[in-house]
Amino acid sequence: MSCSINFWVGLDVHKDSITAAVFKDRDAEPLHVDRLPYDLRKIRRYVQRLQAEGTVRACYEASGAGYVLQRSLEQWGVECHLAAPSLIPRRPGERRKTDRRDAIKIARDFRDGRLVLIHVPTEQDERIRDLVRCRETLQRESVKSRHYILKFLRRRGFVFRDGENWTVRHFNWIRQILAPGTLADEDHVVLSEYFALLEYKLQRRDQLDRRIEALALTPRYQPVVDRIACFRGFKTQAAMVIATELGDLRRFENPRQLMAYVGLVPSEHSSGDRRRLGAITKTGNARVRHTLIQAAWCYRKRPAVGVPLKRRQQGQDPDVIRHAWKCQHRLYSLFHRLAVKKPAQVAATAVAREMVGFLWAVLRDIDVSQLQEVSAAA
Repeated sequence: MSCSINFWVGLDVHKDSITAAVFKDRDAEPLHVDRLPYDLRKIRRYVQRLQAEGTVRACYEASGAGYVLQRSLEQWGVECHLAAPSLIPRRPGERRKTDRRDAIKIARDFRDGRLVLIHVPTEQDERIRDLVRCRETLQRESVKSRHYILKFLRRRGFVFRDGENWTVRHFNWIRQILAPGTLADEDHVVLSEYFALLEYKLQRRDQLDRRIEALALTPRYQPVVDRIACFRGFKTQAAMVIATELGDLRRFENPRQLMAYVGLVPSEHSSGDRRRLGAITKTGNARVRHTLIQAAWCYRKRPAVGVPLKRRQQGQDPDVIRHAWKCQHRLYSLFHRLAVKKPAQVAATAVAREMVGFLWAVLRDIDVSQLQEVSAAA
């Protein structure tokens, strides 16, 4: 078999079909463009015909199709990558979009090095990541249920004025309203259903919390989670979001690359000598971005090490703790300096961007592949 020929394959992947555009070496036009059913056996035969003539490299957009195709191609000896869809270059006025055009564009841009490739997690890391995402979904759904309950009660003239909402006292207050005779029959049914649904969601979320907390203590995640949890605003759940979504941070050469990956760098509009920075790009990993911005609100408060944070820092690397303390001072100052002249949300976003640099500094030396090997051997 001769491997002197390089085939560059762009794949436009759909649920039932795949369009494959094949370029030979540096040819300007594709050798052929084929439409295949999404059947791994037929895809393998298609790839084997190309491998009989040369080396095959493939790429497709990251999407709901997941990593099954990528992992299968890698098993068959094909170097396969996934491209970040929001960062695929588009020419001005490019409006015509077909599966054939998309496949050709992916293949050509992949060959020419114009695509931003994403990190592909291991199957086990993907499973844990989806578990953490499931927990985040339940948390969001719980918030929705709480809003439904509060709005319904307000429409019926019930407003809790004895402290914060969703404390033990508040839950007991809602249960008192559900006592017989307080509401009309129809209203009682509505509130009962809302409240039962909320309790169910919270119960399922708490079960996932316990499972995730146990996973955070395993050899695969504990070194990463322990370092992240040394920072204010990062309890176990938030630390696991960062750990499972980002994976190995050694692939980012500097904090700026990581900031861009999570969409926290400002957009830019420049013309001639004028340079104007706009809102953040919001490209990349939205879950990490949301978690960072939520943590950033903790830096409104003066630097301090409370009991929960002190407990999390106990026994940890002194250098990491020093970074976390420096982070508190710097981000507290940044938040209040910006909040004087900008909206608080803008200040929190800027704090989240700075926080990325501190996290990168304490995580960049962790070899995740070694952690995976230790975890597999345990």
